[in-house]
Amino acid sequence: MKTNNRFENKKVLVLGLALSGMNAAKLLLELGAMVTVNDAKELNDNPDAKELISSGIKVIAGSHPIELLDESFSFMVKNPGIPYNNPMVKRALELGIPVLTEVELAAEILEGRLIGVTGTNGKTTTTTMITDLLNAGRKIGKAYKAGNIGVPASAVARVATADDDVVMELSSFQLMGIEAMRPAIAVITNITEAHLDYHGDRKEYVKAKWRITENQTADDYLVLNWDQAELREMSQLSKAQIIPFSRTQVLEDGAYASEGSLYFKGEKVMAISDLRVPGEHNIENALAAIAVAKLSGVANEAIVSAFHLFYGVEHRIQFVAELNGRKFYNDSKATNILATKTALSSFRTPIILLAGGLDRGNTFEELVPFLGNVKTLIVFGETAEKLKDAGEQAGIKEIVVTDHVASAVPIGYQYSEEGDTILLSPACASWDQYKNFEVRGKTFTDAVQSLVKATSEEDGSY
Repeated sequence: MKTNNRFENKKVLVLGLALSGMNAAKLLLELGAMVTVNDAKELNDNPDAKELISSGIKVIAGSHPIELLDESFSFMVKNPGIPYNNPMVKRALELGIPVLTEVELAAEILEGRLIGVTGTNGKTTTTTMITDLLNAGRKIGKAYKAGNIGVPASAVARVATADDDVVMELSSFQLMGIEAMRPAIAVITNITEAHLDYHGDRKEYVKAKWRITENQTADDYLVLNWDQAELREMSQLSKAQIIPFSRTQVLEDGAYASEGSLYFKGEKVMAISDLRVPGEHNIENALAAIAVAKLSGVANEAIVSAFHLFYGVEHRIQFVAELNGRKFYNDSKATNILATKTALSSFRTPIILLAGGLDRGNTFEELVPFLGNVKTLIVFGETAEKLKDAGEQAGIKEIVVTDHVASAVPIGYQYSEEGDTILLSPACASWDQYKNFEVRGKTFTDAVQSLVKATSEEDGSY
């Protein structure tokens, strides 16, 4: 961890806890700051706040009193989920108090190389791919993944050495709170329209994403999706060396797909068939990861070896098991129609689709054109009947309504044949039946493993 005196003897307000707030508060205390934490959750129901109090940190819980900002703070570090129109944040900015996020603190103390990954889709998968590729065959140091992927960046930065890499997934929320963060390599997977309720409009959202490169210099690299005209145009605004990647065109100065293989600067790296994760979007994710790996000196053999072991990020079109020629995939993260469209477009085999969940009032007509390869539809949850209607519109002959994900798994297997894909891609949030999409996904994988075990025992191969 780098020596950092910026916060020593300075009053710092940490607004909002959760993982990022907890780790930011602990790091600031270690850096010699006078830390105050303010969290909306009541103290009696707030074990994180109690832990910080026991560490000697002042905690104000249960509300966000605006008068707290009268205490002459030098900095505010806010939870990235708290919007900038929050009264406490607005008042801090009015008073000229710098408002940072936890990833900026991490960057300031990080000794190792920082690789930043952002984009609307594919951030988590690309971050994980890059980490795996950088660790393949590595003899000195280690690559860590951190940030929006669920691992606090400040916790990783405290242990990373000068020989290590930190691959940091960065959301637009986090990027809005940076000042000096400068990735040696920055990656933008793609930019579409998202989080407009937070940013106000698309222009502000894109502006937030682009901050990943604002402090880069000619010594750094910016890996960009060259299939997006918007990013091609914006590339002229970066001082970094541009490394493009494309799924649709040959790029002699970047990474690209051509005739069934993936290339970097004209050199064949691997066959597309060596990827274990399906879908054109994963080809793009792999190209971005390959670009970072090749810039880092990773050998082609190590890249292929790492991809052979990569079966996807948990709950994101994740391969679970194969049973008697049927492959099971967990895409519980597909909490909206767009995500399920992507999943359905990723397979060429016949699909048994398991879908359903929270009813947000929408219908599923826009999913109908993507159901052509679905031979059986199994629906559950509050949206079961609406999804059944969509299936009927698509002409699916076999549609089954069941109670939940666990019961859908054996039904899916019953209706399947060798060569089929059994896919959980709900197109809905999970909250009608499950705490979150992770619990729903684990329910699916547990049911698949139980089915595999029971079937193996029946045929004597267990």
